[in-house]
Amino acid sequence: MMRPTWKQRLWRMIGPTLLIVALWQITAWGVTSLRGVPFPTPLVTLQRLMELFANQPLAGYSLYHHMAVSLTRWLDAFALATLCGISYGLLSSRWNGLHTLTAPIPQLLLLIPGLAWIPVAILIFGIGEGATRFMIAMTAFAPIALATINGIKGVNIHYIRAAQMLGATPTTLFFQVLLPSALPALISGLRIGLGNSWRVLVAAEMVVGTGSGLGFSIIEARWSLDYPSALACVVIICLIGLILEYGLIRPLEKRTLERWMVQRRSNDV
Repeated sequence: MMRPTWKQRLWRMIGPTLLIVALWQITAWGVTSLRGVPFPTPLVTLQRLMELFANQPLAGYSLYHHMAVSLTRWLDAFALATLCGISYGLLSSRWNGLHTLTAPIPQLLLLIPGLAWIPVAILIFGIGEGATRFMIAMTAFAPIALATINGIKGVNIHYIRAAQMLGATPTTLFFQVLLPSALPALISGLRIGLGNSWRVLVAAEMVVGTGSGLGFSIIEARWSLDYPSALACVVIICLIGLILEYGLIRPLEKRTLERWMVQRRSNDV
């Protein structure tokens, strides 16, 4: 299979962006013409975005402050969800009794929309940071836990028996056999958990009342009819999501596949 040329790779990056901008512009023209409501165009939103990057205040703070606050909230809760999800997945996949007792729980959590946790979060933590982090963690936990369980249970039994016959300790078995084999599935769970938790973060900041953050900025801009600022925050949210995907998850996935899959092939040979 031929590798794409640099022009093809460039078009794959620029093409979708141009399509989104064109659809956005058409939507702005249509809404403005049919409803008489000034819908911000891509150019107007870009101009407002540049003003915000120049430290013009938004909802009482700079854009950089809102970005830092949102990322800190997300990172804290996502790290906790990852730790709990992987730990539960490992224990559940190795202890059949625990798996039998708790197997329906992650499946049920996966079916609950993130915003449905708002009443529970407010009852437990009240309005503020705790409720937001709780919603993020609950949304990210289930896909990570299920991916870990499926990854561990999908390990080739011959690898496990071969390692045990060679005298591998439980620690060696875990780090040299189970974890490498489960990493592709685990990374898929991290990707799903990342997307779910990032969306819930923004929605929680809109509803729970955190006083800062990108979601809070959108709802404040909406109340003041500052729609260019609201759409500028939406653009920032999309860009951060893309950076997390292409700067964190995909490099981790590529490194995992390059290291462990090549090593597995050499061992098989």
